[in-house]
Amino acid sequence: MLRSLVLVLAAASVWAKPLLEKRWDDLEVKHAWVETPRGWTYTQAAPAEHKMEMRIGLKQNRLDDLINSLYQVSDPAHERYGQHLSKEQVEELVKPHPDSVDLVEQWLEHHGIQVADTHRSGGGDWVKLIVTVDQAERMLGTKYNVYQHESTSETVVRTLSYSLPSVLHAHIQVITPTTYFGTIKSMKATSFRETGLPTVDKDDFQNELASLGSLATVPSSCSSTITPSCLRALYNTSSYTPQATSTNQLGVAGYLGEYATHSDLQTFLQKFRSDAAGADFTVVQVNGGGNDQSNPGTEANLDIQYTESISYPTPNIYYSTGGSPPYISDSETTSNTNEPYLDWLNYILNQTSVPQTFTTSYGDDEQTVPIDYATSVCNLYAQLGARGSSILFSSGDFGVGGGQCTSNDGTDTVKFQPIFPASCPYVTSVGGTYKVNPEVAVDFSSGGFSNYFARPSYQSSAVSTFLTSLGSSYSDMYNSSGRGFPDVSAQGRNFQVVIDGSTSGVSGTSASSPTFAGVVTLLNDYRIASGKAPLGFLNPWLYGTGVDGLNDITSGSNPGCDTDGFTARAGWDPVTGLGTPDFGKLQALL
Repeated sequence: MLRSLVLVLAAASVWAKPLLEKRWDDLEVKHAWVETPRGWTYTQAAPAEHKMEMRIGLKQNRLDDLINSLYQVSDPAHERYGQHLSKEQVEELVKPHPDSVDLVEQWLEHHGIQVADTHRSGGGDWVKLIVTVDQAERMLGTKYNVYQHESTSETVVRTLSYSLPSVLHAHIQVITPTTYFGTIKSMKATSFRETGLPTVDKDDFQNELASLGSLATVPSSCSSTITPSCLRALYNTSSYTPQATSTNQLGVAGYLGEYATHSDLQTFLQKFRSDAAGADFTVVQVNGGGNDQSNPGTEANLDIQYTESISYPTPNIYYSTGGSPPYISDSETTSNTNEPYLDWLNYILNQTSVPQTFTTSYGDDEQTVPIDYATSVCNLYAQLGARGSSILFSSGDFGVGGGQCTSNDGTDTVKFQPIFPASCPYVTSVGGTYKVNPEVAVDFSSGGFSNYFARPSYQSSAVSTFLTSLGSSYSDMYNSSGRGFPDVSAQGRNFQVVIDGSTSGVSGTSASSPTFAGVVTLLNDYRIASGKAPLGFLNPWLYGTGVDGLNDITSGSNPGCDTDGFTARAGWDPVTGLGTPDFGKLQALL
């Protein structure tokens, strides 16, 4: 008996290491592109000694509990409504299973990486480490190359595919930098300068609005030029004075090396909201983000000038999110992944307290974002929403899609192109309108249906009603079971913006998102001043009782992909969502 046991133990000792080695060599593809992403060109192989920061996103053991909590604390009909989670409670829900941690640590050690040399997020679901290209290629069974963006000339180190040991697929959600080619410079800003439209250097209605508290009718001039007075009158915010300014905050996420300038804000306020003259914003620099006050950004100034002018005197924070410099072929210095959503989200989620409202005016075609990466980022927005923040994203400026809208899966099928992160079900996506009395959908307002994310329950009835009315139109060009966007809308054409001291007209859903965010900030102020929790994730409320506080937009369309696109109609539609805000009505519903 004893001799048999000794033989068994000896056999186990002999076979243990080869079996373990085989486990790490059994690679399966995690994500792969069939072609180099459009707009990028191969330039050279990445040198083996080049160093980069790798992020490993582990599967979150209680993700379903996090999502359930997000919906419960965001649904006015639920007993947990408003009971938002703390940083520590969220981190507890996103902790990976101990088995996941153990396996990943064994894998890293197999490749000569000491666990002590890694850095973990608060919940332990993200692991950061410095690796060389040579190490990454061996770990992921791939080849890294240098690619150049055709329009920006930016260069990055990426791969067209990567693999993991089969045993790790159930434990790792995503690894970066790998197949996501989106970078700070190649992201789409959802704004553009207008030409041929009028501009104004003063607002004749701001004094009247200040003295009366409201205007009986919105001035007809607002159909061609938008100023803060237009928006305050149109969306019924002018008679409300914020009271919870020591607690309530509005955050603007900035990218692309765009800087909001203090001097331009002062000029803007003096011209268009003189009672707020002297108001200012705080700049928080994330991941080496800059703050060059001599280099005003169109996008940044648009965002901060309109969030300030609607939410005044609520404190505004501009987050300038940076990234690595262009790759240098002989560099051996550590470079960041240069993947801006992760940079910003990891920073924000690491803060003990966060602003109650955020607005972001950037995005990418959903199909250009690997699904494992998009899912990871979307789940991070769910964490932020569970902590009580309202997260608004512009829906995009390309209607149902720009260009020919061909798929990138090798089939070149013509499809409508949804925008990410606007297509994430845990954010509130904002489309665009123009004109007044009544408002009309603006033709560039992006909208449609996600190919990655299923339709969430909060919009099931509203979207089903639209699809029934749509019938078989475009049935082969969109995913009828996908998350529909935008959720809401606001003005988006010819906003008067001060850039380097001069007034210019700027259009895009980049204007719509900060406008709606300004209104949400006032609603959050009202709740906080009343001793209540902020609204947090907006969509369950908006698609429920909140819809009665919105102005339904029933005309206009968003052409693209050589089609007429979708048409705005009664109820929700993938052009203007549920409609534009009426602060007074929304306040009453709270």
